Amino acid sequence: MSDCGCDQARRDLEEYLRNEVCKTEAKDIRDHLENCPGCQDEALVARTLTEVVARACKETAPEELRDQVLARLRSVQAAH
Repeated sequence: MSDCGCDQARRDLEEYLRNEVCKTEAKDIRDHLENCPGCQDEALVARTLTEVVARACKETAPEELRDQVLARLRSVQAAH
């Protein structure tokens, strides 16, 4: 077993959380995270942020707000 180390774990963390690293790298990162509290904390923050962003991307603005924003954009574009 090779410990990938903090630098590699942190560098590849986003890809690891999205399951975009090969199985060997994923195992190395997973093993490292199990034994490194600092990287565990960073992984928790990254995972939480990813989940919050994903939820926010699924939400839509109320139609009235959307219409107001589009009307304002059109007026700004017309003025230029």
